[in-house]
Amino acid sequence: MKKTIFILVVATVLSSYGQKQKNVKYPQTKKGETVDLYFDTKVNDPYRWLEDDKSEETAAWVKAENEVTYDYLSKIPFRNELKDRLEKLWNYEKIGSPSTEGNFSYFFKNNGLQNQSVLYRKDASGKEELFLDPNTFSKDGTTSLGEMDFSKDGSILAYSISEGGSDWRKVIIMDALSKKVVEDTLVDVKFSGLSWKGNEGFFYSSYDKPKGSQLSAKTDQHKLYFHKLGTSQKEDKVIFGADQKRRYVGGSVTDDDNYLVITASVATYGNELYVKDLTNPNSPLVVIVDNFNSDSNVIENDGTKLYIETDWNAPNKRIVTVDVSNPKPENWKDFIPETENVLTPSTCGGFFFANYMKDAVSVVQQYDYSGKLVRNIQLPGLGTATGFSGKKTDKTVYYSFANYITPGTIYALEPQSGKSVIYEKPKVDFKSEEYVSKQVFYTSKDGTKIPMMITHKKGLKLDGKNPTILYAYGGFNISLTPSFSIANAVWLENGGIYAVANLRGGGEYGKKWHDAGTKMQKQNVFDDFIAAAEYLISEKYTSSSFLAIRGGSNGGLLVGATMTQRPDLMKVALPAVGVLDMLRYHTFTSGAGWAYDYGTSQDSKEMFEYIKKYSPVHNVKKGTQYPATMVTTGDHDDRVVPAHSFKFAAELQEKQSGSNPTLIRIDVKAGHGAGKSIAATIQENADVQAFTLYNMGFTALPKTVILSSPEMK
Repeated sequence: MKKTIFILVVATVLSSYGQKQKNVKYPQTKKGETVDLYFDTKVNDPYRWLEDDKSEETAAWVKAENEVTYDYLSKIPFRNELKDRLEKLWNYEKIGSPSTEGNFSYFFKNNGLQNQSVLYRKDASGKEELFLDPNTFSKDGTTSLGEMDFSKDGSILAYSISEGGSDWRKVIIMDALSKKVVEDTLVDVKFSGLSWKGNEGFFYSSYDKPKGSQLSAKTDQHKLYFHKLGTSQKEDKVIFGADQKRRYVGGSVTDDDNYLVITASVATYGNELYVKDLTNPNSPLVVIVDNFNSDSNVIENDGTKLYIETDWNAPNKRIVTVDVSNPKPENWKDFIPETENVLTPSTCGGFFFANYMKDAVSVVQQYDYSGKLVRNIQLPGLGTATGFSGKKTDKTVYYSFANYITPGTIYALEPQSGKSVIYEKPKVDFKSEEYVSKQVFYTSKDGTKIPMMITHKKGLKLDGKNPTILYAYGGFNISLTPSFSIANAVWLENGGIYAVANLRGGGEYGKKWHDAGTKMQKQNVFDDFIAAAEYLISEKYTSSSFLAIRGGSNGGLLVGATMTQRPDLMKVALPAVGVLDMLRYHTFTSGAGWAYDYGTSQDSKEMFEYIKKYSPVHNVKKGTQYPATMVTTGDHDDRVVPAHSFKFAAELQEKQSGSNPTLIRIDVKAGHGAGKSIAATIQENADVQAFTLYNMGFTALPKTVILSSPEMK
């Protein structure tokens, strides 16, 4: 017989951290004398000058910090090896679900390492052609495709582009048949959908251009406009928001072109709801919901019957029906009642699909327009199912299924029979069968049970020495459900554990779960995260020497608060595009709209004191040994402005005790994350993983060497 011997060469771990890079020399960050008065308390803000994103001084600081960071990263011996593996694993064809517009079927495709996915289309004969290539928008891949919507007959396309990752967009209008731009570009559009009224024109939303910096100045009066095809943008009519000051306004037209639905809100939770009859030019704007006490939206209509998704009197959401002639909540009737699981509904192919979260895992049911349950959709396993949306006339319903070890596979569902077949299965060089992903429940500080998904190689030895990334978000009613990531796959290949905790503040268990992590209960979120880390350590998945915590945006706040409250708990901290100056977050761009979750330092003395107690920028203590930290942000982030990260990094560099590095990695011509090029995404993930493993003491990556022996009898 021929015997093959597999020798596993494990990563070398330093017996002493003395071999690591020592005494990182940080740029000199000057300190100003700005002092703010909050009620009767004075608060120093020595790095206020870093808020000025237009100053040459700030630009020089960014350049100097990046030089230090990239010099440090360049000396990590396995950084390029990680990048090469990420590129290799990322290099597979990715095809999206198709949608029918006019006489064509449109779909996105990426041949593997294209910075932006390309929009293709097929005609009735199946002939395929390239329709729109965002990779041609800029030479460096930093301009991306945003929102897009076709006119009702599919003959005209309106699409937005983002330059350098900014939330400010330009809107381009194209003849879909000739693929030629048909009129001037719309500019200064932000936080906007695009929704056509027939072929006449489309609705979009934006703010007035702010005074001062476009990337950081406050924007808080959103307006809904109508752009009539063939006219200039300056002639666009304000439909909503001129008189009523709202921070977020959106407008969408029903599929039958009969109604305009408007949502308006002052925060990221709770909205007013309006409807206007588009068949009558003189029809009034009818109020459906006149307060901000619920999230409600029209998801479908059947003639004059409206179907509304709402959490009013239903924290886990329900669908109700009402006639447009008298649509106030007192007239609503249950269509799909609330259940114990959180509902996310959609429509397609003449049916409703109720996508429920059961402990952060998808369960999907199909209903007809009378409210009758047609069937339970058989999913391929435990994970996340998305899609199930499209036109009422669609003959096929597409959905995608994924989990932490299963790449997203697209399925085609025949809605009459319920039969699902694989439409597109990606060919990823990752052996899912060698890994396991399981859900556990752990107990937080106050006794609340919190779910967490833990993913790793099968047969993992629980000896407390496994490199582990603990990830979470914990805010804004956002749910973290199982998904596949190439970056995480590489981490798993190298023997890492990836754990995701479903903290309070998210939406996994409905409005009550969300509210339990807001305002004066925000500390619950940090306690939940700390308890997740303590569970992983107590069960010997890892130890403090091999634990990294990671999160972005609100999750960046989570990491910043946790590392300042419990710096002993982890070896590495990775706050990305974080909200880190909690006393001033509401003064930048659309930050004031986040007050439902956070409250503000101006609300009351009690609220100020509560926020100050956990605000990361204000809780870095001199003489404390903080974990090895790499703050990441983008210089064009106009959602969570980079000043948050700048000030936090400056505080850490000034006050850190010991030799753990505190770096900041600032992407240039990049924003909050959406539309980032594949090349930039790969490099960032390589840097994050290299920094993490290196500061856990690893000097090499695990490798499997295969040796063949001579034939043996």
